[in-house]
Amino acid sequence: MFSCSNESHNDASGLVKVVLRNVGHQLLFLNQDSISIVKPVKKLDELKFQLSFEKSLVIHPDSLVYLVKYNFQKANLPQHYLVEVVQCEDNEVAYSYQMQQNREKSILPCGGRQLKRGCYLINIRFTKSIEADKSYSYSWLLYILLIGIFVGIMLFYFKLKAKFFPEEYSENYTSIGKYKFYPEQNKLIKEALEISLSKKECELLAVFISKPNQIIKREELSKKVWEDNGVFVGRSLDTYISKLRLKFKSDESVKIINIHGVGYKLEICN
Repeated sequence: MFSCSNESHNDASGLVKVVLRNVGHQLLFLNQDSISIVKPVKKLDELKFQLSFEKSLVIHPDSLVYLVKYNFQKANLPQHYLVEVVQCEDNEVAYSYQMQQNREKSILPCGGRQLKRGCYLINIRFTKSIEADKSYSYSWLLYILLIGIFVGIMLFYFKLKAKFFPEEYSENYTSIGKYKFYPEQNKLIKEALEISLSKKECELLAVFISKPNQIIKREELSKKVWEDNGVFVGRSLDTYISKLRLKFKSDESVKIINIHGVGYKLEICN
């Protein structure tokens, strides 16, 4: 009898840890954090567990109350518990509440006040014995696994999208060979590749685009880009021209040609 009772209690404790890890992942998801991890859930005593995080986060009490209640209900865990959000640096309780089966008897103070970003420990102490419905436990574990897989796939998708499909840009662009030049955003786009431009590079390119395939004198380039913008050094123009050439190196149809002793020409071969 003792062995069976002990095994049942271990199953319940294991389920609590799984559920609390899921709560932790959902809190990180609300913080738009898809990189840091939820640390292993600690069992402080028979009825008390501790949830902690690798990095600091913002905690919204309303969200915390909802996530704990929702996940506990899904796992058929007791609805009688005390939650404390503890500050790591001084072990002071930043927020706490008590939940009862009858919500009218629950104590939920200051729900709308956000806890600023910081390091927090979340302690959950059950005020009644933890006896989960074992017939439901395995289906809940499967549910957690499926949710975890779904969240993982979605995070992976958004990472790929952010990497290979840049955000939408305005229609105000100029085509330069295989590139699209967005002067308002200081960017060049070539297919899925995004290339940032400095302010000076952007201004120089704008001058070249205004006179494609035409020779532009050094004096004109210097005046339009550097006039009223600080001291002009003789080599500054040549330096920025070299930088622009590197940005277009993957497209042989676009060349910035040096006309010795005169200036430069942006040559675009159709």
